[in-house]
Amino acid sequence: MSDTFKGYAHPELLVTAAELSHEIAEAPDRLLLLDVRPAHQFAAGHLPHAVHLDLFGLSLTDSDPAPLKSLLWVIEHLLANRGVSADRRVVAYEETSGILAARAFWFLEFFGHPSVRVLDGGTRAWQAAGFALTTDADPPKATEWTGTRRTELLATWKDVSDRLGRADTAILDTRSDGEYCGTTVRAARGGVIPGAVHLEWTRNLGQDGAFRPAAELRAMYEKAGITADREVVPYCQGGYRAAHTYLALRLLGYPRLRNYLASWREWGDRLDLPIEHPDTP
Repeated sequence: MSDTFKGYAHPELLVTAAELSHEIAEAPDRLLLLDVRPAHQFAAGHLPHAVHLDLFGLSLTDSDPAPLKSLLWVIEHLLANRGVSADRRVVAYEETSGILAARAFWFLEFFGHPSVRVLDGGTRAWQAAGFALTTDADPPKATEWTGTRRTELLATWKDVSDRLGRADTAILDTRSDGEYCGTTVRAARGGVIPGAVHLEWTRNLGQDGAFRPAAELRAMYEKAGITADREVVPYCQGGYRAAHTYLALRLLGYPRLRNYLASWREWGDRLDLPIEHPDTP
């Protein structure tokens, strides 16, 4: 493991460009590289042997059992269709260590995959390290993989509602300042989940698009009261930015994390759920 990730509790969740290039050269059949960028970016150039999987737009607006079951079936099917199996290490990547790669990472962990990582810094880091992209495409080899669902990693509206006001739980708003303050409204209502702490997901990354050092991340979250002894439930608009914060806190070793998958799109639209309107920071 590279010294780049020194200080993380779980450095194995990330991989550097140099490490990944070596693994691709040594044993490409043991890896599944998932390029989760838009299709036109994949077509213009991608990592060797990567397959394309764009999950953007496959979102949840209702986390009641029936719609949740339907979305999870679609995602699980798409992952298997792209070649996911328990005996291949999966690496998700995009242009940086962004929300699309993090969302794929979260889904794979939710489905119980034993070895999933994110290319830290994405294609930007890959090319900066001197490695080339290719337009050659390997067709994916579908599998029958289904995984074992880890429901403790997912929060529904009911899970969040049941945790409001609890000292052992931190609700974490990962959206922009405008969304948090209600000046940017992307649902029937603007505002926040009551008691939520606000830390925008972009603060997880450095200017190079890679994750910040462990000490910086830990200090930022602990200063905001997001400590490892609490269950942390991040949310955003649709579970993408929340998944990024999930990954950041996984790197730091936080043991109890739930991604609110339907997030503000559901909470803000449901008039029976309480909201707050915080002051502008």
